[in-house]
Amino acid sequence: MASVIAFANQKGGVAKTTTVHALGDAFTDRGHSVLVVDLDPQACLTYAMGIDAENLDATLHDVFTGRGKVGDIVISGEDGPDLLPSSIDLAGAEVHLLTKTGREFVLARALRQLAGSYELILIDCGPSLGILTINGLTAAEWVTIPFQCDTLSHRGVGQLLDTVTDVRSFTNETLGVLGGVATLFDGRTRLANEVLATVADRHELRVFSPPIPKSVRAAEAPGRGRSVLRHAPSSKPAIAYRELAESIERAL
Repeated sequence: MASVIAFANQKGGVAKTTTVHALGDAFTDRGHSVLVVDLDPQACLTYAMGIDAENLDATLHDVFTGRGKVGDIVISGEDGPDLLPSSIDLAGAEVHLLTKTGREFVLARALRQLAGSYELILIDCGPSLGILTINGLTAAEWVTIPFQCDTLSHRGVGQLLDTVTDVRSFTNETLGVLGGVATLFDGRTRLANEVLATVADRHELRVFSPPIPKSVRAAEAPGRGRSVLRHAPSSKPAIAYRELAESIERAL
């Protein structure tokens, strides 16, 4: 069975998608069979992997609304992970789910059909705490929290951990917190170093090493339809993501 890891933080702009994409490639390079799941209606992960969501016949929206089977929408990766794509239509699926019994378990049921085909499933949750993110956390064995080392990071991490507690109470009592990942890190600033030094203690959270440095190379990679590991394999973020993959692998 696959290890399912959700990457979540309701605060936007903390490089969740970049992290899932890069780790998908890093784990694939390490010999694992990997599926990445785009659970964000903005479809940023789908776009970053070089796929035009508007031209797809079916996406996760069809799975959530009961109009399609999950196995039919998997897009096979050539030199990286497979993908369950998203589209803007997924926002409508969230409204659809509000009226349904067991709405928190739709993704979990879908992924059970695929779990035997992969060693790792990485879920890219959107920047909200709505029903789609709850689906991601309900389907996951672990949650990892990417966070930027800025003033609002403590608040965002704390809110996500409160949500994890609620999910454990109602839909997934075995959900574990794997750890945090410091992203877009600028070690030249006092603030970044102070936040990195205090997040772990304040929230009793393991913070994986190394922090992922901020880089133009990482920022430009999605526009090329590639992760930073493929776009700039010798860059500092690419090296850091490979080390992060090793650290997560040891923690599982």
